[in-house]
Amino acid sequence: MTRSSVTGDGEKGGGALYIVSTPIGNMGDMSFRAVEVLSSAALVVAEDTRHSRRLLDHYQIATRCAPYHEHNEARETPRLVKRLRDGETIALITDAGTPLLSDPGARLVAAAIEAGITVVPIPGASALLAALVGSGLAGEQFTFLGFLPRKGKERLRALTEIMRMRHTAIIYEAPPRVGATLSEIAQAGAGARTAVVARELTKTFEEYARGTVAELGRRFTETPARGEVVILISGAEIEEVSEEMLSDEARRLRAEGKLPREIVEQLISEHGAPRNLAYRLAHQS
Repeated sequence: MTRSSVTGDGEKGGGALYIVSTPIGNMGDMSFRAVEVLSSAALVVAEDTRHSRRLLDHYQIATRCAPYHEHNEARETPRLVKRLRDGETIALITDAGTPLLSDPGARLVAAAIEAGITVVPIPGASALLAALVGSGLAGEQFTFLGFLPRKGKERLRALTEIMRMRHTAIIYEAPPRVGATLSEIAQAGAGARTAVVARELTKTFEEYARGTVAELGRRFTETPARGEVVILISGAEIEEVSEEMLSDEARRLRAEGKLPREIVEQLISEHGAPRNLAYRLAHQS
């Protein structure tokens, strides 16, 4: 296989952008295909080249590694797209796991697609998926929120979204902030929900701490977490509410001066009312 000629099943030759997943801790989780792609690419772009160089050296990958992160992506993206148009193959990696998931890369992928460049994912390790399948929480439907906003309306909006979810929520958090974040979610009204704090996944001290949101909030406030962390929170249980109860709630909201559209959204989000029923009740005189 020659450099810049990496292709997958049914793919065109020439320039291509490969999105390559790398291990999140255990070096044994690197796929054969990932090693092949990284070895044959003209260039590897990485968030932290010093960190990624250690990974590449471990697999005896000599490909040049260049930085691509939030501070230079606006400048570097056009240059990389030009190289792709010229027929070169470029591989994008992140510090660990699957690129673009709370990591740089979306700008480059969007630009490559707009330029008509082939974009090829190389699947592999992902912290959020590893945490989900090992958590014991429902995985049929889930929402990944990444790192929550630190403050202000954006954070309040994210916390409100978690409160309303009927399915599993997954977030990333810096180890020293795990206790505070869980305590804040508990204070918002989700303290009794089941939660899991997954840390150091695939590493020697891998741990799944299980309990309620409130319990884990206290635990990690007293003893801060160490290592990379994923927080999972179970969805809110759907309460069985009658049409009569929903009608009473709609009347109460009208008395508070709520607009019909606000009543509709509140009946749906807080009580699980079907939209057509919520609309009818919100417009009753």
